[in-house]
Order: sequence, then structure tokens, then C-alpha cells
Amino acid sequence: MLKVPEHQVAGHIAKDGKLGPLVDNQGRFYKPLQGDARGENEAKFYESFSSNKNVPDHIRGYFPVYHGVQLVEASDGSGKLPHMVLEDVVSSYVKPSVMDVKIGSRTWYPDVSEEYFNKCIKKDRATTTVSLGFRVSGLKIFDCQESRFWRPDKRVVLAYKADGARTALRKFVSSNSLADDSVPDCAYASEVYGGSDGILVKLLEVKAWFETQTLYHFNSCSVLMVYENDSGGDERRAQVKLVDFAHVLDGNGVIDHNFFGGLCSFIKFIQDIL
Repeated sequence: MLKVPEHQVAGHIAKDGKLGPLVDNQGRFYKPLQGDARGENEAKFYESFSSNKNVPDHIRGYFPVYHGVQLVEASDGSGKLPHMVLEDVVSSYVKPSVMDVKIGSRTWYPDVSEEYFNKCIKKDRATTTVSLGFRVSGLKIFDCQESRFWRPDKRVVLAYKADGARTALRKFVSSNSLADDSVPDCAYASEVYGGSDGILVKLLEVKAWFETQTLYHFNSCSVLMVYENDSGGDERRAQVKLVDFAHVLDGNGVIDHNFFGGLCSFIKFIQDIL
């Protein structure tokens, strides 16, 4: 029995008869193959990445597990369509706080159509993509004080400037996220961002790979951050995954400076909060 993901924060969402991802109760995420070759490109990337012996084993853990392509009933009622079957990153969490951050100072890349370039450059300039090298695409936080989830509107998130992005990253690890008039207390920053198994350590490990990897160029790709915010749980279980690979290109022996530079900028924001 497939259902709409409860904790998806960005991308196409399967509601109001629209086509979007679905999840099952076995920890799998079903992402419909996008049209105009994007879906096929993403599936090809997963197949290439899964079998590429040059990818270190410790880096594979930062990517969702890929289970192939399967025909399933689409969320928009159009019948059976091909879906990529991936690991559902948040399935084992009770009250997950989730943030999607698109990395890079540009989301376009050489040889795209003029229409796609214009669409990308407009959004990149209007958000913090150009100025910071990353932009917050969406977030959902479980507020322990109010005992409910808080999720800002997509238009609000995309309107963030540098201060807005910084505040969102602070709220993400705060116990008072819903209090608009108060300063985020960053109560969980040392547990979630810091520590030997926190998000910063994981991001630095990914960064170390990008310092030398020339296999792929990750255009318009995101870092997904997740941690447990259930008050009954003993551990935060902070997690980092790279997601969205419809625009990945062959690296051709060249370092991915766009992703690497954006990731360095994002890491600096996390370090400043700590």
C-alpha cells in the first residue's frame, strides 16, 4: 500500500491529483521518472554510481540505496508508471526534523536549452544560490515545546536572503522554532551539528571526497539533513544524504568546483552556528 510521504520538504509533491513520490511501509521511496529525459538520466546515474568501483564505500552511505525501477500506480491516477525505488531516508524516525539544501552557485550547466538556462538563472539570482553558493529548498521541524511540526511556506523559504538562511539553520536545531518573535535557542546544535557523529563531521567527510573526485558533476543536487526530534528517543541520529540527480553529468576528470564551492560555503554556516 503506497502513500504520500509525510515528511517530504521539497520537489514535486503528490497531492491534489499531482504526480509525485510515494512511500511504502517497508522503508522504500518511489520516485516517478520525470519526463524530458530527466528521470531516465537520474536512473542511469544511480545505476552507474551503484556499480562504480571508484566510489569509496564510506561515501556510498551518503547516497540513498537504489533498488532499481518498478512500475507502480502513479499518484495522479494515470495508471502504472515507472518509478525509481530508493531508500526512504526518514522511515525509521518518529518525529524527524528535515531540511533540503540545494548546493552550488548555479543550477544550470553547459549545453542546456536557453529556456532552461533562463529559468535557472532567474531562480538562482532571486535566491541565495548565487550569493551564498546554496539555497534552502524546504524544511520541516518538530517543535518539542509546542509538540507539533512547523513547516514554512515554500515561497517564504525561497525568499530567504543570507540572514533568512542563517536563521533557518539555527531554527532547525532549536527547541523554540515556532516562536516567531524569539531568538532561536539552538538547543540541539551541539548534538545535531556537532559531536563525533554529527552533521558537520559528515559534511566534512563528503567535502574531502569532493576535493579530489572527478567522476561526476552534481548539478542542482541537494543535501538532505535529518535528525530525530522525538522527546522519548535517546539519540538524535543525525543523518546527511545527497539527493536529486536528474542533472548529474560525467566529470571527465575535472573537479566539480560548483558543488564543492557551495558545500564549503554551507559548511561555514554550520561551523558559525556551532
